Amino acid sequence: MKKFIHQLPKVELHIHIEGSLEPELMFKLAQRNKIKIRFKTVDEVHTAYKFTDLQSFLDIYYESAKVLIKEKDFYDLMTAYLKRAAKQNVKHAEIFFDPQTHTHRNIPFSIFMPGFIRAIHDAEEKYDITASLILCFLRDLSEEDAFKTLQEALPYKKSIIAVGLDSAEVNNPPSKFEKVFKKARKEGFLAVAHAGEEGAPNYIWEAIKLLKASRIDHGVRALEDKKLTQYLATKKIPLTVCPFSNVKLCVVDKLADHPLKIMLENKLCATINSDDPAYFGGYIEENFIQTQKALKLTQEDLIQLTKNAINGTFISKKRKNTLLKQLKIIE
Repeated sequence: MKKFIHQLPKVELHIHIEGSLEPELMFKLAQRNKIKIRFKTVDEVHTAYKFTDLQSFLDIYYESAKVLIKEKDFYDLMTAYLKRAAKQNVKHAEIFFDPQTHTHRNIPFSIFMPGFIRAIHDAEEKYDITASLILCFLRDLSEEDAFKTLQEALPYKKSIIAVGLDSAEVNNPPSKFEKVFKKARKEGFLAVAHAGEEGAPNYIWEAIKLLKASRIDHGVRALEDKKLTQYLATKKIPLTVCPFSNVKLCVVDKLADHPLKIMLENKLCATINSDDPAYFGGYIEENFIQTQKALKLTQEDLIQLTKNAINGTFISKKRKNTLLKQLKIIE
């Protein structure tokens, strides 16, 4: 089964580039930029990665990001992820980045965007993997701040395929950002949103109806609302599920309790992704392997999950067909 999973032409739709900052690279960048961090060893870092909820993770996530200062740091971060993803037979990734995590530290778009863009270009040539960028607004900040971020992003419009919404979900509903998403769509950006992870199913409704989200990131609580479940299945709205993340952040107690299998049985367009792999214990292939084992997913299930991801991308129809043909050979 591991060999079968490796051969799948994978697409990753839910990966935060800042969440791929491995401890080894964190220490390297801290030393390079003379930044003091509270960790002294890699083991100490891993010990700290025991989270009780989303906020306990975010506290460390934002603190760790302070080692990212120069264009080369962002280049190295993106390159490290794409190289690793390519080794796991990921053919395309649509990658979240959090501008406000950096601009609030006085690191402007003119520093991180060139690093990301150059790394994506180089990885396509070196590792045969393509990638697109999705700008995420931090939902625990104001909509006014999101508008400012959107304006700062416009010079890099051609390099950003969509806008998204992430960070602390509870008490920060999608409706809070309805106006800025409307403006982003007018500028030509597609829309996605984190919803239904810790937030209730009505957050998913808001993301679809108010933000016009093409995909729902996480969405595991959709099953609590039968009408919503039926709507998502009928409209084939992709759900970018992250099993390891859901366990690590205590959305479910263990992988065996994860609702992914039930989501497939309800004809939901579920996919498997890694979210913040450096913090949650594995990248997309590890998520596939351990989730398959825990839920006893069949080869047909794994093919369906991969097909859902390919169809859920924002790539061209021609590129989708190419990947679907690669999947067909495995079938």
